[in-house]
Amino acid sequence: MKKSIAFLLTGLAVAATVPVHAEGRLDKIKSTGEIALGHRDASIPFSYLDDKQQPIGYSMDICSKVVEAVKVKLGMEKINIKLVPVTSSTRIPLLANGTVDLNCGSSTNTKERQAQVTFAPTTFVTATRFVSKKSSNLSDLPDLKGKTVVSTAGTSNIRWLTSATEEKKLDLKIIPTKDHGEAFLTVNNGRAAAFFMDDILLAGLVATSRNPDEWVISKNAYTVEPYAIMEPKNDPEFKKVVDDAIIGMMKDGTLATLYKKWFESPIPPKNVNLNWPMSDQLKRVVQNPTDSPDPDDYK
Repeated sequence: MKKSIAFLLTGLAVAATVPVHAEGRLDKIKSTGEIALGHRDASIPFSYLDDKQQPIGYSMDICSKVVEAVKVKLGMEKINIKLVPVTSSTRIPLLANGTVDLNCGSSTNTKERQAQVTFAPTTFVTATRFVSKKSSNLSDLPDLKGKTVVSTAGTSNIRWLTSATEEKKLDLKIIPTKDHGEAFLTVNNGRAAAFFMDDILLAGLVATSRNPDEWVISKNAYTVEPYAIMEPKNDPEFKKVVDDAIIGMMKDGTLATLYKKWFESPIPPKNVNLNWPMSDQLKRVVQNPTDSPDPDDYK
């Protein structure tokens, strides 16, 4: 009897470790009629909330096109889109446990992250820089020695910053924040001297701030960050549908149109134009799509 109970308990323990969505995401979407898209609240212009608190942006538009491709693949007339707010810290766990099917934000494709998730072809290439008040007269890392800085928790930027302060003996005090908006506010209210993040996200925050002329983004780029839609790991059939849809957008000019809409035109809610032309790095990716996490592949 004891052996039977022990066997039953062992079986339950093993069952508890099986992923919630052992079947592929396409099967899940087909059976539920729903796809869950993870979105951010302040990753301008990739994924952020408009004045009606609805998620919009470049990555959201890309994901909308992917949903259309999934509908075609599954032969479905309609798929309900469930919008799930995520942060830098929760986006990977929520994708891995099946709460979210795609993360439509500003996620850097890294080798470390590929142990838990996978990525679609790169749709933007950015770099780590810092933003500060012009009155602080900060231009490079040595100027920040011994100061308090901020970055968003769960990002590749804060990992690089933590490593850099040790390697370069900068003695920085690093404040981790929940999201980009909170980090920007931390510098604005004087609690930190600089905010380290991807330059395009910094540009969006500055452009939509109350006094854009008070801010300056550092010139030196410290890392290369390839952005891509984040996908669940070990689901090759779903990945193929997503990747093929995005590559198709690159080939037929849809991605270029979306880029112009979000980076070179006035965007809601304040009709600010970021004036951020497509980089040579991204142009090369559009011509030869890649989902590589290696920064050297983008140089």
